[in-house]
Amino acid sequence: MTFSTISAISPLDGRYANKLAQLRPLASELGYMHRRIQVEVTWLIALSDAGFTEFKPLSAGARTYLNSLVKNFDEADGLAIKEIEKTTNHDVKAVEYWIKSKFEARPELLRIGEFVHFACTSEDINNTSHALQLKGARDQVLLPGLDAVIAKLRSMAHDFAAVPMLSRTHGQTASPTTVGKEIANVVVRLQAARQKIATVKIMAKMNGAVGNYNAHLAAWPDFDWEAFSRKVVETAEQGFNTGPGPWGLGLTFQPYSIQIEPHDYMAELFDAVARSNTILIDWSRDVWGYVSLGYFKQRLKEGEVGSSTMPHKVNPIDFENAEGNLGLANAMLRHLSEKLPISRWQRDLTDSTVLRNLGVALGYGVLACQSMLTGLNKLEINQAAIADDLDKAWEVLAEPIQTVMRRFGLPEPYEQLKKFTRGAAMTRELMQGFIAKLDIPQADKDRLLAMTPGSYTGLAEKLARAV
Repeated sequence: MTFSTISAISPLDGRYANKLAQLRPLASELGYMHRRIQVEVTWLIALSDAGFTEFKPLSAGARTYLNSLVKNFDEADGLAIKEIEKTTNHDVKAVEYWIKSKFEARPELLRIGEFVHFACTSEDINNTSHALQLKGARDQVLLPGLDAVIAKLRSMAHDFAAVPMLSRTHGQTASPTTVGKEIANVVVRLQAARQKIATVKIMAKMNGAVGNYNAHLAAWPDFDWEAFSRKVVETAEQGFNTGPGPWGLGLTFQPYSIQIEPHDYMAELFDAVARSNTILIDWSRDVWGYVSLGYFKQRLKEGEVGSSTMPHKVNPIDFENAEGNLGLANAMLRHLSEKLPISRWQRDLTDSTVLRNLGVALGYGVLACQSMLTGLNKLEINQAAIADDLDKAWEVLAEPIQTVMRRFGLPEPYEQLKKFTRGAAMTRELMQGFIAKLDIPQADKDRLLAMTPGSYTGLAEKLARAV
């Protein structure tokens, strides 16, 4: 079978492949290889500037050439590395050999070929590469996607701030709110979750086979390898250069590790992403319900079919798609979060195969945000349906009436309203008749008589506009 999008096992590379084009260069195996080349080249150039007699600073031309291996890395290069791997049966060694193969006919680089991957264990390259992948995916794809959803919801919260809506607690009619205020609730939650994602420190280690700089010190025992490694890891990325420094990976240095970086920051990041996904699942279900109640209509798309047998249907498929993919994302993110910080003794290989699914776990969330945004952009508010629901729910005014009765010391206000309203169909006339008989100041009685379910919304409009 020839591989194509319809023969892909994962729908992320099949049905939804075109929707994940921005994530693929960062989170795919090719993206992983690309970051490995970046790390190896950064380490090599940094070593040349360390002041070792045996490894003089590289020339501007050599630096430019090495950096071009990173800048111009493409699919053909990735396939060439995979070809080498058929012999090495080791993916990082294949990367090392590929880099060295690019030194042919370049005497300066040929002389320093054995400084490629110098004193490194594979995990020095892998953990930094995964960190760069996660940093890129978070900053370039995840957060912008979440920001777009937050921006849309904020706009809706402001637009619908004054539109009164019946609340439903336990599925039953309850104190009215506004459409905008209910959306504002989601905005505030997502903003907090977004902040958690954005502030996770992406960490990396460059300390050898078991985290002690053993090989490093064997070569140069008097050199401060820890300070050097920290500089390589933490120096901010400033593009590619042709002179000595600045070079670096722009990550946070991890000083203590076994062979692998502990992955605690990954667990923290994945938990934070899962939290934002859970908020979006909650909202997906709510907005699905509002569409079902008729509070929102969905703009029609020419040629689109809602059901294979019921021609009238316009289904909330975007929110259903979002909910399903958010669930898949969280299932994977939670496994990653629970598994990755665990490694037997100084290293086992179980994290390696799991980490190859970073893009899958993140991809479902990225896809869900796109579906959510598509669905939100289709919505049109149906104020007539919302107002009609409110007008059928005069019983919700039992709350303000009994509260005012409490203020003025009337006997058993809650019990009176319970007996009057519970299980009965309330109308304007019935509620106003009850109010008219109350022994309270006339101004307060007039205030209650003027109240409707649609006007009893407290600070909902103000809160919605303030978000």
